[in-house]
Amino acid sequence: MEALISQLIGGAVGGMAGGKINSGGSMGNIGNLVAGAVGGVGGGSLLGGLLGAAGGDAAGGMDIGAIAGNLVGGGVGGMVVQMVVGMIMKKMKG
Repeated sequence: MEALISQLIGGAVGGMAGGKINSGGSMGNIGNLVAGAVGGVGGGSLLGGLLGAAGGDAAGGMDIGAIAGNLVGGGVGGMVVQMVVGMIMKKMKG
């Protein structure tokens, strides 16, 4: 559960950053947050699978390294998805 929450938070932050970087492709605050959160879950899961980060914890405590990895993966995934969707929306508007 901590992994999903950290991916959502990382993705939302990444989506907001992507909207600030690519101001022409910004979809507004809510659109950037939603696109970033969706991309964050996908990106965090993909990065976790590639790096072999375990979602579970052995001793019942939180693994700070896994949470940090999910935040970073979610942030990168959220930024990428927001920028791609923002560029597509910009092209559709003309």
